[in-house]
Amino acid sequence: MKRIVTYLFMLIGILACSDDFTESPAIGSLSDEALKNETGVDLLLVGAYSALDGVRNNEFGEGWSMSGDNWIMDVLADDAHKGSTDGDQPELYNIETMNWTTGGSYFLGKWGVIFAGINRANAVISLINSIEEGDFSSQLAEARFLRGHYNFELQKMWGNVPYISEENYAATEFNQPNPGDIWDEIEADFQYAIDNLPSTQEMVGKPSSWTAKAFLGKAHLHQSDWDTAFPLLNDVVQNGPYDLLPDFVDNFRLAGDNSVESIFSIQFTTDDGQSYNANVKGALNFPNPGPFGSCCGFYQPTQDLLNAFQTDGTTGLPLLDTYNQNDVTSDFGIDSSEPFTPYAGPLDPRSDYTVGRRGIDYNGYGEHVGNDWIRAEYTDISGSYLPKKNVYWSGETGNIATGSWGQQHSGVNYHIMRFADVLLMAAEAAVEKSSPDLPLALEYVNRVRNRAKNSNYMQAVDDSGDAANYVIEPYTAFSDATFARNAIRFERRLELGMEGHRLFDLRRWGNFVEVMTEYAENEGRTIPPFGDEVGTYSDIHYNFPIPITAIDQSGGILTQNSGY
Repeated sequence: MKRIVTYLFMLIGILACSDDFTESPAIGSLSDEALKNETGVDLLLVGAYSALDGVRNNEFGEGWSMSGDNWIMDVLADDAHKGSTDGDQPELYNIETMNWTTGGSYFLGKWGVIFAGINRANAVISLINSIEEGDFSSQLAEARFLRGHYNFELQKMWGNVPYISEENYAATEFNQPNPGDIWDEIEADFQYAIDNLPSTQEMVGKPSSWTAKAFLGKAHLHQSDWDTAFPLLNDVVQNGPYDLLPDFVDNFRLAGDNSVESIFSIQFTTDDGQSYNANVKGALNFPNPGPFGSCCGFYQPTQDLLNAFQTDGTTGLPLLDTYNQNDVTSDFGIDSSEPFTPYAGPLDPRSDYTVGRRGIDYNGYGEHVGNDWIRAEYTDISGSYLPKKNVYWSGETGNIATGSWGQQHSGVNYHIMRFADVLLMAAEAAVEKSSPDLPLALEYVNRVRNRAKNSNYMQAVDDSGDAANYVIEPYTAFSDATFARNAIRFERRLELGMEGHRLFDLRRWGNFVEVMTEYAENEGRTIPPFGDEVGTYSDIHYNFPIPITAIDQSGGILTQNSGY
């Protein structure tokens, strides 16, 4: 789909030329009348899709904050540190250490790119509404799905947000108030997409009616509307065209692109040397220098996340309440030239496909050598681990490219939603709905755990066998709703860690302050610089501050979130 963008913009230039230049729009643009056809609708629709990756012209705010894979959101939770040195991207350092301001360029950048997506979707809807002949119901459903997705992202981040309808767009009435949530509008767009999209799509990357149903279920889940969420999510599980891939790690390799597990993904591709259609906004998140001399050392997993992968050596189950009582051995403060023995205790095998640690193979590039691959200093707040899910594997040339200043551009698709996520959401709704179904919740959680158990495990670099002591088993039973709830929430972190979901889970569960306060204490124990710098977590952090620039430009129509 990304390649189509190039060809369609070339077509714009062709269509914009005519014999009578005095009646033609400027080259590179099209008149309203010229767009009123299938080609015009498709042009604008591709533009709406292209905002998914966070790359846009005329952007404002911090460009790195716009990344469609939401890696910044993991830095605001307990999955990841900013990474790199503390002085590189100092505003992100301030955000991680809870020094939030209304004038921050990171919040402004994300705000702007989401509204770019909303406006592009509205442009498609408005155009279709102006065309008197032809059937554009499918394109309209795609545009409304995309608008629902962008508004969902806005809602999750800011809570009290303005809604710009297609009528507002057509009338250029963009200055709308933000009196509260916009869940009704989000649900209406997803429901329209359910009713009007086909059940399958020929072109990869486009949503189907099943995609829309999964997103509508998730929207209700975020409102704790369990009785409505459950039948939607359960229908996707029971009757949709999805399944788990046999091997967990394939979700983050070429084999996982648009696979049976992919429900909706950003279509990254390395189609030329600069790879503008690759994950440009994720270019900071590679080892520095690492095994291939890359930049820039950001997005480092936390000790807390790695500790969560510890299991009971007898039962193979996670240590739900005690995982921080002992630490997976860290090489923080130990130079690469000094001896180090990796942790020998039992671990979930997903650990070494999520967190890069010393002594274990790093995505096929050989043994992680430790501090020599870490840009952060011992005096910085980010520790000693590297990300893995977003970093391409050795030999997978279809995912590898380099940008103009040497940065890495990955072609690994980002799963906005994959089937394992839906299984765990359906399990959660099964426990929380008015008539709980613990056996079904157990079945769905165990599908995820059994896939992890039966996947290929990371192998030792000397080919002597498994790289670590991997021990994992399914649950035998959920004794009660409280235990089931804790198990499902923990499983979401193990399965979806470093995929941009954790912050929003903690917010919707209402335990963000409690979890993050405990996290800061534990993380500071293993990474003292972090403990010395992190501030206080409070209820105001359940919503981002409305960018002061947006409030000023609105003339006071927009109001600030409480506490800022």
